[in-house]
Amino acid sequence: MRFYETAGNVHGLRHDPFKAIVSPRPIGWIGTRGLDGSRNLSPYSFFNIVADDPKIVMFAAGRGKGSPRNAAETGVFTVSLVSRDLVRPMNESSIAVPYGVDEFAIAGLTPVTGQMVDAPYVGEAHAALECRVTEILHPRGLEGQEADTVITFGQVVGIHIDESIIRDGRIDMAAVRPVGRMGYMDYCDGGDVFEMMRPKAP
Repeated sequence: MRFYETAGNVHGLRHDPFKAIVSPRPIGWIGTRGLDGSRNLSPYSFFNIVADDPKIVMFAAGRGKGSPRNAAETGVFTVSLVSRDLVRPMNESSIAVPYGVDEFAIAGLTPVTGQMVDAPYVGEAHAALECRVTEILHPRGLEGQEADTVITFGQVVGIHIDESIIRDGRIDMAAVRPVGRMGYMDYCDGGDVFEMMRPKAP
């Protein structure tokens, strides 16, 4: 088995394998509004749920990105579910543009203002979360150096779900086919669903 120390990052491969190993990663399609009223929509694969009670999610973004800036300044953000049918506009919204340029317009998506937060979510999404910022973290390495990343945590205060994806009281993830990032430029969708029950203690 190949081994390398990350300090030198000399892995001998054409591309760094780190992000491919930690996969698939769900994509947080983060919607925010700037203090100037501008809309921002960006997908981040450094995203996940971190708690259920209260419901808390996080997304990590590079310093200087519009999403963490807006979330920090306004205290709110949204997360729209990226399904297989929305993968192209999701990718289009990832384009690097100057601050204040509306990615909703670039991707041809409908911005809908949240009911409990003043931030837009994707109207075409099958589900969306409305979040209020609870904490902002600047992670550090072993030597105390700050990473080039800002982690924004938010408590989910409202949830939108498209009625058409609900089957027998559950979201039909096989129909939604949520998209995940696999590293490099590779993606996958979660349409191949199987159920497995946890073992019971003796």
